Amino acid sequence: MSSDSKTVKRNIERLRQEIRQHDHQYHVLGDPLISDAQYDQLVRRLRELEAQYPQFQSPDSPTQRVGGQPLAQFETAPHRTPMLSLANAFSEEEVRDFDERVRRVLDVETVTYCVEPKFDGLSLEIIYQDGRLIQGITRGDGSLGEDVTPNVRTIRNLPLVLLAPPARKSPTRLEIRGEVYMDSADFKALNERRLQEGEPTFANPRNAAAGSLRQLDSKITASRPLKFTAYDAADPSQLGAATQAQLLQALKDCGLPVDPNHRASHTVDEIFDFFRGLQAGRHAVAYEMDGVVVKVNEFALRRQLGTTSHAPRWALAYKFPAEQATTVVRDIVVQVGRTGVLTPVAVLDPVNLAGVTVGRATLHNQDEIDKKDVRIGDTVWVQRAGDVIPEVVQVVKAKRTCAQIPFRLPTHCPVCGSAVVREEGEVAVRCPNAACPAQLKERIRHFASKDAMDIEGLGRKWVDRLVEEGLLKSIPGLYHLKADPLIQLERMGETSVANLLAAIEASKGRSLDRLIHALGIRHVGQTLAQVLAQHFENLAALGLAGEQSLTAIPDIGPRVARSIMAFFAERHNQELLQQLKAAGVDPRSTPSAKTSQALAGKRFVFTGTLSRLSRGDAERLVKGFGGTVSSSVSKNTDYVVVGDHPGSKAAKADELGIPQLREAQFQGMMDDLGA
Repeated sequence: MSSDSKTVKRNIERLRQEIRQHDHQYHVLGDPLISDAQYDQLVRRLRELEAQYPQFQSPDSPTQRVGGQPLAQFETAPHRTPMLSLANAFSEEEVRDFDERVRRVLDVETVTYCVEPKFDGLSLEIIYQDGRLIQGITRGDGSLGEDVTPNVRTIRNLPLVLLAPPARKSPTRLEIRGEVYMDSADFKALNERRLQEGEPTFANPRNAAAGSLRQLDSKITASRPLKFTAYDAADPSQLGAATQAQLLQALKDCGLPVDPNHRASHTVDEIFDFFRGLQAGRHAVAYEMDGVVVKVNEFALRRQLGTTSHAPRWALAYKFPAEQATTVVRDIVVQVGRTGVLTPVAVLDPVNLAGVTVGRATLHNQDEIDKKDVRIGDTVWVQRAGDVIPEVVQVVKAKRTCAQIPFRLPTHCPVCGSAVVREEGEVAVRCPNAACPAQLKERIRHFASKDAMDIEGLGRKWVDRLVEEGLLKSIPGLYHLKADPLIQLERMGETSVANLLAAIEASKGRSLDRLIHALGIRHVGQTLAQVLAQHFENLAALGLAGEQSLTAIPDIGPRVARSIMAFFAERHNQELLQQLKAAGVDPRSTPSAKTSQALAGKRFVFTGTLSRLSRGDAERLVKGFGGTVSSSVSKNTDYVVVGDHPGSKAAKADELGIPQLREAQFQGMMDDLGA
């Protein structure tokens, strides 16, 4: 490289660094050092140099935020560490219960929490390699998300290159979690512009942010006023953080936007004070928030508390009370769910509620209707419970006339005509017919869902068609579907039929816990299904279990035990299980802590992508032999299992001298133990 070229390159890098600093001052700190005209002049000069010397162009240049060529579709990308959702609380009592559980498990008198505003946006993971932004992934299902990197690069307050933390070297790979959102004023201006251009408006800032981030044309995303706030990292230890407060400061030191409104709280009363303060001023802040997030501050304590399959046990989303509005009940219709429960639903005059148009609201059950005295024609207050599920709160009795019509649930199922039943001590009214088409559709959807048997391609529309066309009359019938009748269906080609049948066949190999969850036993969710699979060899063994042996298992009480026993005692269910077994669906459990403690006291960490096993199945193997699985590497880690494209955990294992196992070695270890 000639001396002139070196000089040009230095000038380009100097300009980029200067613009990045001004971007940070303006978009993150809100304290610009130069005028807009001076800033525009710097950017213009950089564009001219990059155009004149294209060999020095770089994807992380500030000039590249305008977006690139449109994509055909988004690719999926894995999260190396799952992005879990949060459990919700809507009352002070629930928050007190959460605090009590945390202190009881930790066996301490007090716990320090970090309480932060809960942004109403879209969760996102940003990955930096050597301090440079290389990937942006939506939360998706927590394990897999959509790769929206071209769109993420257009977000103005998100640095393409991190600032080096003071006195620390930036980690080689840093995985940041946060929220993409749109300021209220920007949202309003965007909608006004769309109205002028004759385009449909967005219902609320969250929808606008989500829709903007998922544009296949990143130039459209670049034209939208998206922002990002960081609140987490997959491995906080990379930034030297031992607490949430330290992590937020470290993220800020890296040049990432961090909301300043967070507080350390040592009691639930301090949490409530912070909550009420934010609630009172929620409409005065620039962005939409729907509550606060309460997190145990110390990461060491979080590791002790652990997680469920969906949410951490050390955090809670404490939601603001839902927004309410009045409307008129025009009708009450009845829906039949997967378990046969008849649910009355109010058909409403459409009303805008918390930014969403609501036309229906649940009335839960007949007892709730009687208690609130809801009648067809009534004017009612409605709210979105947790800002999500619309429900009727109360009747405006002052507007009642003689025209309102009382409602009673039907005595027979509105779908199949069977006489409904109501068990003693329950509020639910059920259709007892296991062959009821409404129940069948919902049961098949649940059976095929991602967390159950994971039959890809068998969505709501296809389930409806297969049942309505008479091609699918039971869950075991899935395994007897043939290609020819399916191909005859409109818009069902040979390729899609072949893919569907292949997905159904592949589901025969799912694990026992997935099958238990798929059966839809009342009170048995995904986590309890995993517990049961660790204690019983197969479904036959579970079906023979009595109440005493079931309640001896942690987390299973008398109510759940009786529900399990009732399921296996029912004749239709016995026939269903026999038919599934005949079709080849009869998995056996992996060795469990009940039969083997070969890995007791051993702590495993997984990194990278496994090719033979899913991450969940590999972790279940470890737990089945009495071992534990951690998300981070420490001196207490015994083995790090390394898959393809490992992350920083492998480097940390090298640094600490912890044994690393390739997937084949891990599989060999499991085989030696009898897996």
